[in-house]
Amino acid sequence: MTDQTGYGLWTTVRLLPRDPAERGAVAKAVEDMGFASLWIGGSPGDLELHEALLAGSERLRVASGIVEIWSNPAEVVAAAHQRVTSRYPGRFLLGLGAGHARMVEARGQRYDRPVAKLRSYLDELDAAQPPVPSGERILAALGPKVLQLSADRAAGAHPYCTNPAHTAEARALMGPSAQLLPDQKVYFGTDPTTARAVARKGLAIYLGLPNYVNNFRRMGFDDDDFADGGSDRILDTLVAWGSDEAVAARLKEHLDAGATEVLAQVLTAEDGAPGTPPLDAWRHAAEVLFAS
Repeated sequence: MTDQTGYGLWTTVRLLPRDPAERGAVAKAVEDMGFASLWIGGSPGDLELHEALLAGSERLRVASGIVEIWSNPAEVVAAAHQRVTSRYPGRFLLGLGAGHARMVEARGQRYDRPVAKLRSYLDELDAAQPPVPSGERILAALGPKVLQLSADRAAGAHPYCTNPAHTAEARALMGPSAQLLPDQKVYFGTDPTTARAVARKGLAIYLGLPNYVNNFRRMGFDDDDFADGGSDRILDTLVAWGSDEAVAARLKEHLDAGATEVLAQVLTAEDGAPGTPPLDAWRHAAEVLFAS
C-alpha cells in the first residue's frame, strides 16, 4: 500500500512489544498499512522506543504523544532528540505535555502552574546544546492558552479527546500555518450497547481528570454527562463508532475542520494483552480510511 496523507495511528506504550526488533516490525506493518505516522501515548523521555520504531520502518513518521514534562528533564529529552533526529532526520516529532496533577503528585512532585511550567520547559529546550527546534516539537493542547503557545513556540498542537468542532476552533485560534493533529477514538461496530460499553471503558480515566473535564465543559458538556461512566451524548461525541462509512466520515470531519492529520486510536471490544498490538483492527481501520 502506498503512503497516504491525512491519517496517522495512535497507540500506547502498553500495547507495544518490549523487544526492539519486534517494535520495528510493528512500525513496518503500520507503514505498510498506509498510515503516515505512528503516535505513542505515555512516551518515555529517553526516546529509545521511538528509535526502534524508526529503525524498523523506512518512511513512517514517529511521534511521542506525549512525553510528560515533569518527570523527563529537558536536558535528557533534548539529548535524546538529537540522537534520534541525527539518525532519522525529518521522521520524528517530539510531542510534549504537562500531564495531570494526579499522576505528578503521586510521584511526590508539585503540580503548579502547568502552562508556566510548559513555557519554561520550552525555554530549556531552546537553550539546550544543540537546541530542539520549534518545528520539531508539538504540544498537547486543549484550551486556548496552550493552543496559542503551540502555534507560537512549536510546530503546532496535538489535542486529545476532542471533536471536529474543537478542531475548527483550534484552527481559527492557531492560524493556517500551525500543524493541528487531533486524536480521534474509533470503534468499528454498529451495536449501540457494545459500542458505548467500549467507549465507556476507553474514556473512563479521562472523565475523572480535571484537564479533560474542564475542556469537556468548554465543549458544552456538564455534570450529567460525566456521571455513571459518561452519558450517551459524550460517549458518542468522543468516540466515533458505527459502520465503516460512519467512522470514516467522522475522521474526515476533522480534516474538513482544519486538521493537518487525524490520528486514529482504534478501540476494540477485548482488551489487548500487554505487548500485543491489535494489528488486525489497525489494518481494518487503514482499509476503511484509505478507501474513503
